[in-house]
Amino acid sequence: MRVKRQQRAAEDGYSSPLLPGVRASADAVRLADELAFANGRLLVLAGAEELPALYAGAQALASSDLEQATWICFLSAYLCPLEGPEPFAGIEAALLTERDELEDLSVIELGPRTSHDAARGVETLRAYRAWYGQAGSQAAAFTGDESWTPERRFERIFERLALPGFTRAARYELLLLLGSLGLYELRAGSLQFSSSRGAGSEDPATIAAKRVFAIGDPLLLERRAKALAEACSTPIGALEPALADWGLGVRATRGFSADVADEQTRRRAHDALGL
Repeated sequence: MRVKRQQRAAEDGYSSPLLPGVRASADAVRLADELAFANGRLLVLAGAEELPALYAGAQALASSDLEQATWICFLSAYLCPLEGPEPFAGIEAALLTERDELEDLSVIELGPRTSHDAARGVETLRAYRAWYGQAGSQAAAFTGDESWTPERRFERIFERLALPGFTRAARYELLLLLGSLGLYELRAGSLQFSSSRGAGSEDPATIAAKRVFAIGDPLLLERRAKALAEACSTPIGALEPALADWGLGVRATRGFSADVADEQTRRRAHDALGL
């Protein structure tokens, strides 16, 4: 049996209909901080201003080599950037090997939210190659049906990416990256709790959402998450990493500095949450 201790602040009478499971103002403040950081990161990714070099390179490649640009984003989501002065060192090391030849991740440094499980070896990489190989290319796989809306495309591709060893969080992060950088028309319309299945469904964001919203039903979780995002005028996609970092009590910066936090998002969250 494994016992997990979750970080909780002392209750001080705080309450908000948007956060029925939160009883401490310090916890609500932390969530507002994580929302500010998560949305600030998305704003930078979408605005192409001061982008970290790895993502700037992927965006620059999109018009000439969309396959490589997509591969860069996949490795970022799967391996996860490191914390520290060289956050992309592990991903850049993996990029030194051709996409179809990458078979050894044992010497690659992994970030705090990595999806890679050493016990699986390269099973996930092979499953990913087989997945997009059925469509003919990564571009075709992530485009799907041309008639889909960006939200529908996000939902359908998220479901299809349920590959062995590719966690829910990594799938969500990959689609956020591809959509925010403008590589594909992808936009999160929900947190995809109802689409998650299997052993990987109980990830940090899911567990945190159950704490915050005081409910376990996936449909009600989605409804309450959307209400929070709307009240804070924040894209629903920012909630996924924010909830995960809030629940774990440690932020994964994913190669961004603390300065990326959006102060307008923080103020809107404070107003909405009565802080």
